Amino acid sequence: MKVKNRIKKAEEFQSMIKKGAKVVNQSFVVYHQPKEGDEARIGISVSKKLGNAVHRNLYKRQVRMMCHEIVDFKNTNYDMVLIIRFNYSSLSYEENKNNLEKLLIKAKIK
Repeated sequence: MKVKNRIKKAEEFQSMIKKGAKVVNQSFVVYHQPKEGDEARIGISVSKKLGNAVHRNLYKRQVRMMCHEIVDFKNTNYDMVLIIRFNYSSLSYEENKNNLEKLLIKAKIK
């Protein structure tokens, strides 16, 4: 996932959470709203309750890879914020990837 496809600023995260539509499953919460720029952007947030910095960064890298495989950034009409939930750590990579794909289909993003 390219850097230009990431949401980094706290203000952007907050506005997405306040204004965006919300879709939830056991592993993720997705807030989405129509995109502002050329390509879709994704922000990933992990709670400190999910483990130390090493584990949180591992989860973020995994979700970035899932998004890279699942989301077509040029043809997607939404910016998204993905919040990783506590149940994420108890499931395998493939189960989490399937959960994310189902959630994006439910949100009509994919």
